[in-house]
Amino acid sequence: MLMKSYQKILAVLLLAMFTLLQGCAGGVNATAAEQRNVINQMRSDVLSQLYREKSSARAEVQGAPGYATFSNANVNLILASVGGGYGIVHNNRTGKDTYMKMGELGVGLGAGVKDFRLVLVFHTNEALQRFIDHGWAFGAQADAAAKAGDKGGAVGAEASVDDVSIYQFTEAGLALQATVKGTKFWVDNDLN
Repeated sequence: MLMKSYQKILAVLLLAMFTLLQGCAGGVNATAAEQRNVINQMRSDVLSQLYREKSSARAEVQGAPGYATFSNANVNLILASVGGGYGIVHNNRTGKDTYMKMGELGVGLGAGVKDFRLVLVFHTNEALQRFIDHGWAFGAQADAAAKAGDKGGAVGAEASVDDVSIYQFTEAGLALQATVKGTKFWVDNDLN
């Protein structure tokens, strides 16, 4: 009986993960140009939000070798967490944009759905290039979010790891979770 419950949970999580990873920017039937436009607009919106909430971040982003913005949706169901999203890395020195995808898988207690935005600021050319060439994985998260539109609140995170500053904003969702998870970023070959 207990095994069947775990199998049902696993099936729901796998379906959610597949849906999240397939749900690209602009919708499943969007052209590459439409997807890039959606991602570029997301970047503009996320940077505006970051600058409103932390005015000193504007100088940090503009003075850095590069930065990345990502949009992610995360589902946490009892003992497992899955997520997926998309984003863009901008090289401030060359002006080049690299479109990327992201995926998450984790374990821990929690329940809920969360839509969040992520900004990564690369403080060295090496950190920027390493992120583009090899992706990046990191983990461990504990948060509480209850937000819909402008109503509610969410705990934002700010950290600095390996010459990269990380800012996270919850857009919408209702979640209470404490998970250890891996997040992987990779180049989106269809959009570059």
